[in-house]
Amino acid sequence: MAELIGVIERLWRYPVKSTGGERLCSAAVDLRGLVGDRLYAVRDADGKFGSGKNTRRFRRMDGLLHLSSRYRDGGRRPEHPQERQEPREPELIGPHGHTVADPTAYLRAYLGRDDVELAREGGVSHFDQLPLSVLTTATLDWIRQEVPDVPTDERRFRPNLLLRTPPGTPPFVEDEWIGREARTGDTLRIAFLRSSERCVMTNQAQGDLPHSSRILKAIATAHDNRLDVLAGVIAPGTIRVGDPVLLA
Repeated sequence: MAELIGVIERLWRYPVKSTGGERLCSAAVDLRGLVGDRLYAVRDADGKFGSGKNTRRFRRMDGLLHLSSRYRDGGRRPEHPQERQEPREPELIGPHGHTVADPTAYLRAYLGRDDVELAREGGVSHFDQLPLSVLTTATLDWIRQEVPDVPTDERRFRPNLLLRTPPGTPPFVEDEWIGREARTGDTLRIAFLRSSERCVMTNQAQGDLPHSSRILKAIATAHDNRLDVLAGVIAPGTIRVGDPVLLA
């Protein structure tokens, strides 16, 4: 029998990787993830993508979290077969809330680098790991209790889905779902595969959230630096805020 594990409290999409995202009322999900999620990134001359860390694929580019991105349709897609088509190039929004006219020119001036550009995903994925990130209010509330004087909401952890869990749900309940499947929305089916290992982006300032190293320290101490659950898509569908999520 299917088990109700929560309802979708908020939906987030991040059109440009490592920038602030956009809250949606509904979203089409295909096998790649939320349609348009992290479809674009800031890419340098070496082919590395702007991020909060340096790895084989990513280049640390400080300041990206002070920018945000959105698609011109605001994430509201019409209810017809074209719903799952990829959106057009996103808008890039500066720290003061103004849409920039030329994203690549703006990024070069903002980052002080003449070798970067806004680039659409090609043969190399923009995702750090898996297509969907799911976080629960139970875990988010625990973090707020651990570091009560540091303003914190889900934006620090950049999930696609924030699930409102039933009262009494323990923090890190996401661990219990790994290896299982869930369904939500009209036809969406996902497989929970593993949790995320957190990096310094968790600490960084963005919007009205200040920088604090205590967030990452709390997660590292209590839960081996892991937070949320990552999922792959089994069957596409459309999801909406308020949809129940049922564990198979």
